Order: sequence, then C-alpha cells, then structure tokens
Amino acid sequence: MISKSSLYHVVEAMAPLYVAMGLGYASVRFRAFTSEQCAGINHFVALFAMPLLIFRMISSNDPYAMNLRFIAADTIQKAAILAALALWARLSARGSLAWVVTLFSLATLPNTIIMGVPILRGMYGSMSGTLMVQIVVLQFAFWYVLVVFLFEYMAAQRALVAKQQRAAAPAAVVLTVLDGDQQINASAVVPVTEGDRDADTNTEAAMPPPPAEAEAAMAAPSAKLILLMAAKKILKIPSIHASMLGLVWSFIAYREGIKLPTIIDDSVAIISVSATGLATFSVGTFMAQQSRFISCGYSVASLAMAMRFLVGPAVMAASSLAVGLHGDLLHVGIVQAALPLAVISFVYAKEYNVHPEIMSTGVIVGTFASFPITIIYYILLGL
Repeated sequence: MISKSSLYHVVEAMAPLYVAMGLGYASVRFRAFTSEQCAGINHFVALFAMPLLIFRMISSNDPYAMNLRFIAADTIQKAAILAALALWARLSARGSLAWVVTLFSLATLPNTIIMGVPILRGMYGSMSGTLMVQIVVLQFAFWYVLVVFLFEYMAAQRALVAKQQRAAAPAAVVLTVLDGDQQINASAVVPVTEGDRDADTNTEAAMPPPPAEAEAAMAAPSAKLILLMAAKKILKIPSIHASMLGLVWSFIAYREGIKLPTIIDDSVAIISVSATGLATFSVGTFMAQQSRFISCGYSVASLAMAMRFLVGPAVMAASSLAVGLHGDLLHVGIVQAALPLAVISFVYAKEYNVHPEIMSTGVIVGTFASFPITIIYYILLGL
C-alpha cells in the first residue's frame, strides 16, 4: 500500500511544475507578457536552457551502467506501436503517414525531461531519475530523429508533387490542395489566359495531366533527397547537438575517469538549472495563447488521450513484462509512459503543419490530466 507520506512526496514533486505553469498562463491572460516576450522566453529555452540541461543530464549518466532491460522494454514499446500503426495505415483507407506520425508521437513520446525526472524521483527515488535520463538519450539520439525524418519525407513528397504538377501543366496555375492528413488532391488546376490565345489552347491548358503524368507526379521522392533534407533539419536542432555531445562525453569521461573542468560544469549548470522552471512556464504561456483548449473536436481529443494515457502505458507494461522487468522497474516504465505529451512534438507538428491542432490538444489537456492520472497509476501499481 502507498502511505500518505509517500503520496505527499509525489504531490510535493509535482506541485512546483504546475505552479510555474500556472504563472505562465496567468502572465499571458493578465497581459504581464506580450506574445513577443513569450516567444523570446521560448526561444531562450529552446536554444540555451533545454540543450544545456540535456547535455548535463546525459553527460552525467554512466553509459556503461545503463539498464539494458529497461532500455529494451522502451524500445520494444515504441517499435511495436510504430509497426502496428504502419500496418493499419497500409490496410485501412483512413490510414496515412501523417496519422502514423501523429498517433506514434501521442502514444510513445512523453515529456520525460521536464516532468518525468522530477515526478518519478518523487515517486521512486533517485533510481528513477537515472532511468529517465537513459530514455532521454534514446529519444533524442534516435526517436526524434526518426520523427523529423518522416516529417521531412512528407514535406519533400509535397514539394516534389507540386513541382511535377507545374511541369506537367506549364500553361496553368496548379493549386495543390491538402486535406487534414496532408494527402494531396492534384485535381485543382486553374487556367491562365495569355493575350490572344485561342479557346482550344486555353481548354487544353486547363486539363489535368493525363494518367501517366499524374502517376509520375505522385511518385515518391528519392531516399537521397529525403536524407539530405532531414539531415539539414536535424543539424539545426540544438537539443540533438546537446544529446550527441553529452553522449560522446559520457563515454569518454566514464571510461577514462575524468570530469568536466569546474569552470565549464558551473557555466553549464547556472543556465541548465533554469530549464525546467522556464520550460513549464512556457507551456503555461502556450496554453494561454490558444483560442481553445480543445481545438480538434472532442472525439479526436478522446482518441489522443486514449493513445497517451491508455495505449502507451499498456504496451509499455506488456513489453516490460516480456523482457522480465518487475517491481519498481516495471512501475517506473508504466508511469513514465503515462506522462503528458512532450511539447517538442507539438513544435514539430506545427512547423510541418501535420495535425498541429491534435498535438496542441494533446499537450494542453494531457498536461492537466496527467496530474491525477499519474497519481492513480502510482496508487494502483502500489497495491
């Protein structure tokens, strides 16, 4: 049974996060901060505070003492969900790559570094904090890279189709119409009249490309093009740089028994300690700037919450049991899978315009819902 004192320690760890979030929300609602000032705070967090926090956490983690079973359970969970979604997209008329990326992010990419570390430490002690750092390593070293690659694939596919449409109909203005899944509607072609062209020429120019050209227009872009575009995007993400540098340094430091010079470590620490508070504050400002908490409709919001708080933890429980986890390790795996959606997932969705309203709802509603839900999981697992 969970004692009252243990439950209090959990609330004690979670409350400061929601206080910072509430201050961020109130600062926008009561106009203490303008949209430009909020953007400045977000930019500082993304460019400096969060990357330095990630570097400090990963560089202080011993890569030679990582819990391989826990890492395997997390990897199996993500791989199983991604495979199931890919199969669904292939077999279902409603499936698409955009939905695969969205549902995968909702189910498997929790807000580990901002909320996971302090919450899990309050529940299960310092051991859980170490495990969260290990998950963060994999998230930034592989899973977010994969998500960015898929986003770049969709963006390159849309750009290539638009280019091929223009080439196929040189005398027309081709409008590429995207629906809610970023699926391409290549049928909208508006004719352009030029001077004394006769009616036959204009009619021919307005016609959609013949079937062979339309099929060519829908061809997938080359893997080399996608890799180049994704690599350029990934190299611009400070958190990716920080995670890679932190991982490389941790391998060197723990093998050679060396530490960062104090002057460097303190310089990193003085900024990184502000990351958690400022990041949760930024989540609050983001919430206040939205016109509606639920911007994607209640049925889609329910699906998003089910993926975040039911499917993700359930698959994590199954994968953890499959690799032999039990006790606190099993509990940590399940509870971390029920954390709210990572804000960075919404940032990517908004940048690439792939279901941003769903991801916005996932962040906002999920952050509020996670407080009682994680406590419920904690209590039930302790029975």
